[in-house]
Amino acid sequence: QVQLVESGGGLVQAGDSLRLSCIASGRTFSSYAMGWFRQAPGKEREFVAAIGRSGSMTNYADSVKGRFTISRNNAKNTVSLQMNSLKPEDTAVYYCAAAINSGWPSYAIRGYDYWGPGLQVTVSS
Repeated sequence: QVQLVESGGGLVQAGDSLRLSCIASGRTFSSYAMGWFRQAPGKEREFVAAIGRSGSMTNYADSVKGRFTISRNNAKNTVSLQMNSLKPEDTAVYYCAAAINSGWPSYAIRGYDYWGPGLQVTVSS
């Protein structure tokens, strides 16, 4: 069992930056990959970024490449998503997720076993 709690969401203007964090508990954090996903109103949940268990491998959706950076601190059981140059289309509920059976930073929703409750990020134009 893994428990995940996100923090850092809010309302920002286009062009601003925001940093999301997620803290995990319940299993050895350094043994599994972590990911960030988002879901906008009326749309399906989509992949944003993922990081392998050691932090050396990352994966990004094309829509956020060059603007978002995922990182992890295995000593603190946290994964973060630094979001720069935010756009109104980044508005969504953001979820962190744990892939406990894999160390690979997968983009597939089905590869993730545990999810945080999500938090709102709103980017105004």
